[in-house]
Amino acid sequence: MFTPLAYTKTFAMAGAALLSITLVPVLMLLFIRGKIMPERKNPINRFLIWIYRPVIAWVMRWKKLTIAAALVALGVSVYPAMHLGSEFMPVLNEGSLLFMPATLPSLSITKSAELLQTQDKILKRFPEVESVFGKAGRAATATDPAPVEMFETVINLKPENQWRAGMTVDKLIAEMDQAVQIPGVSNAWTMPIKARIDMLATGIRTPIGIKVFGKSLAEIEKLAKAIEAVVKTVPGTTSAYAERVTGGYYLDIEPDRLALARYGLGVGELQDVIGIALGGEIVTTTVEGLERYSVSVRYPRELRQDPQAIASQVLVPIMGGAMIPLGQVAHVSLMQAPPAIRTENALLTAYIFVDIRDRDIGGYVRDAQKAVSEQVKFPPGYYANWSGQFEFMERAKAKLEIVVPLTLVIIFLLLYLNFRRLTETIIVMLSVPFSLVGGVWLMWLLGYNMSVAVAVGFIALAGVAAETGVVMLIYLDHAWKTIQARRATEGGSVTVTDLYAAIMEGAVERVRPKMMTVVAIMAGLLPIMWGSGTGSEVMRRIAAPMVGGMVSSTILTLIVIPAIYGLVKEWTLGKGVRK
Repeated sequence: MFTPLAYTKTFAMAGAALLSITLVPVLMLLFIRGKIMPERKNPINRFLIWIYRPVIAWVMRWKKLTIAAALVALGVSVYPAMHLGSEFMPVLNEGSLLFMPATLPSLSITKSAELLQTQDKILKRFPEVESVFGKAGRAATATDPAPVEMFETVINLKPENQWRAGMTVDKLIAEMDQAVQIPGVSNAWTMPIKARIDMLATGIRTPIGIKVFGKSLAEIEKLAKAIEAVVKTVPGTTSAYAERVTGGYYLDIEPDRLALARYGLGVGELQDVIGIALGGEIVTTTVEGLERYSVSVRYPRELRQDPQAIASQVLVPIMGGAMIPLGQVAHVSLMQAPPAIRTENALLTAYIFVDIRDRDIGGYVRDAQKAVSEQVKFPPGYYANWSGQFEFMERAKAKLEIVVPLTLVIIFLLLYLNFRRLTETIIVMLSVPFSLVGGVWLMWLLGYNMSVAVAVGFIALAGVAAETGVVMLIYLDHAWKTIQARRATEGGSVTVTDLYAAIMEGAVERVRPKMMTVVAIMAGLLPIMWGSGTGSEVMRRIAAPMVGGMVSSTILTLIVIPAIYGLVKEWTLGKGVRK
C-alpha cells in the first residue's frame, strides 16, 4: 500500500540532491547578481538571533539541567504512549457505506425480501443518504457464496457540505445502526471497497473475526455460540454474530425406484421434471432494444411452497400421456443439514463476525481474548484464531519489528560514515528518541491510534530528525574547528571560553538555515493535516507524527544538542589538560 509513497519520496529526494549539485550552482551564477544583503542584516535573521541568543546563553550556563529537563520530557511521554490504541489502518472514507446485516439460517426468500425492503426504506430517510441499493443472498455468479440470510446494502452518501451540521461518518453510522435494530438481525458496517478486500484476504467482513476450528460441526457451533455470547459483553461491541453451521433446511426428494420402474420412468426423467417445475427452465429470450432478458417457466409459488404441495401438485408425465403426482414416485420431505461447510487448514471451521465502535482494535482484542479464555473451554482438538483487521495488524507488527531497527541501523551507519567519529554520531542519534516526544503527544491529543500509517510517519520522522541534527552539528563543528585553527596559528591553546564562543557562533549565527530546514518541512506537512477528502484519513496519520515530532526535534536541535556538544567537548578539553 505504501510502496508508491516510498518510491515517490525516494526518487524525489534523489532528483533534488542531483539538481542541488548540478543545476542550482548554474542558476545561482545566472540569477544571483547585484548587491546582496549580508545575512546579519536580514530582519528575520536578526529577529531569530535576538530571541535565540539569550536562550543558548542560559543553556550553556545550565547544560546539565537542560539535558535533565529533556530526559524528563522523554520520560513523561511514556504516559500518552501507553494510552495510544492500535489498529491496522484508519477507516478510509470511500463516500459510500456498506451495510451487511445477517440473520439466522432458513429465512424464506419472501421474508428476506420484505426485511431488505424495510431496512432500505429506513436508511433512505436519512438526509445524508443519496441512494440505497440492497441485495439478499448471492449474485448470479459462483464467486459469491452468500446465503439468503446475508444482506448487502450499498448506501451512497451526498457530499459532506449537504450533511447536517456537526455530522460525521461515525455519528451517521451510529444513528443508522440504532434505526435499523431489528430482533434476530446482527448489523455490520463497513465500506464497499474495504469489505471486498477484507473478504478476499481473510473471509471476514467485519473489523474483527474469530475462526473456530475443529472436527465436528455440532461442537464447533456450540463453541461459536458460546464465544458470541461472551464477546457481546465486552465493552465496545456493537454486534456479534456466529455462523450457524447446522440447522439449515433442505427439500429432500428421494426417488422410489420400484414405483418409477412400475411406470416405466427413469431417475433422469424424474430429475428433469423436478428441475423444470421447481427451478425453472429458460424457454426464450425477450429483446428490449439493446437489452436481452431470459424468460424462465416454472410452477407458480402456491404449487411449490411446501413439501405436501410439491408432492401432490407437481405432475410427472408417464407413457400414454397420463400425469401422476410426484408423491407417487418419490418421497418429498424437509431435512436439516449444514447450510454451508467451511474448511481451512484441513479442518472444519465457523466464523464469528464482530463489529466494534469507539474502541481501538488492539485493545478490544486483548479484552475479548481474555474474556474468551476465562469463560469458554475448548475440548482437545478445537481452537480459535482471531482474524480480520487484527490479523493484518499482527502481520504488519511482525514486519515493523524488523524494519524499524533496520532503519535505525542504516541511519547510524550513514551518520558514522559522514562524521567518522562515534561521539558526533551518537549525539545526532539522540535526536531520534527526542523527536518521538512531540509525535506521541500530538497523536494522543488528536485521538489517533497506532497503525501502519502512523508507523510510516514515525519512520520518516527518524530520518528528518537526524537530518536537522546533522545541520546543527555541522555548524557547531565548523565553528569549533575554525577557532582551533586560529589558536593554532597564534601559537596558543583552546579554552572553555573558546568552546563557548564557538557554540554561540555555530548555533546562534547560523540559526536561519536551521529554521529554514524546519519551516520548509512543516510547510509541506501542515496542508496534509488540514486536508479533507478520500485518503485524507491515512495521510493525516502519516503527517501527524512528523508535525509533532518536528516541534520537539527543533527544540532538541536548538537547545539540547548544543548542551550535549558543550559537555562532551568540555570533557575532552579537561582530559587533554590532565594529560
